[in-house]
Amino acid sequence: MRGGEQKEGKEEEEEEEEEEEEEEEERLCKLVDDFLESEAVHISSPSADSCHPEDETSLILKRIIGSSTKAEKDAYESVMRHLRYCGGEGRYSQKKGLVLRMRMEGYDVSLCRSSWVCSTGCPGGDYEYIDIVWVNEAQHPERLIVDIDFRSQFEIARPTTAYTQLYNNLPSVFVGTEQKLNKVISLACSAAKKSLTESGLHIPPWRKACYLQSKWSSSCQRLTTVAIPIFSRENFDRTPPKISSWVPPKLMPRKRQMGFQEAGLSKEFSSLRCPPVA
Repeated sequence: MRGGEQKEGKEEEEEEEEEEEEEEEERLCKLVDDFLESEAVHISSPSADSCHPEDETSLILKRIIGSSTKAEKDAYESVMRHLRYCGGEGRYSQKKGLVLRMRMEGYDVSLCRSSWVCSTGCPGGDYEYIDIVWVNEAQHPERLIVDIDFRSQFEIARPTTAYTQLYNNLPSVFVGTEQKLNKVISLACSAAKKSLTESGLHIPPWRKACYLQSKWSSSCQRLTTVAIPIFSRENFDRTPPKISSWVPPKLMPRKRQMGFQEAGLSKEFSSLRCPPVA
């Protein structure tokens, strides 16, 4: 009897997890639907009507990416400006250097490491990205998500022409709010699902909306192990300071004792007497 009860309890837990996953996907889809309703005038324009449905999806993505606030635009410009000086380094060093440069410019920016547990249809994992905390006009703290390897998170096998067009419209470097990020994830995952289905391929769990959203919305740790000062943006000088060349100190030669009488070994040998030679 106990075995049957445990089995029934496990099945109930799996059903609850599946329901939660479906509710999460429905919530993400609703975000995109709300955006589409607000942009109905633009999408029904003659230039959009002349396009195919696949091109219309790419147009919607462009509108989502293009709807940026002043804070998002300023942060994006700063990210792209500093990335030019971190191009030859590895991904982790590149993120670390970007955080250092942006904190010197006055941004409250940190490396974030998120982690989440495995659930039905969504494998567990961890991820690393950058976030910026700033205060909006209503004096409330908000987060901007910064990902310098964003586009590669949506790669799929044998993409259709429609998905290739949408994939090329995804930014390689994403800077935006969590709400904008969720809209992009929902739209891209829906297009990826359609592309994989048309190609006769299985939809991997790491290409579902719930998994991708977990990368940036799960509980994370803001890394503050390295003490990096935050300077005032008004007094920040973008020209790097001049560093004088280092000159090694001059080394004086050691003085050696040249006399045999003062050397320790010479005194020992002088006390020895050699036997007379016949």
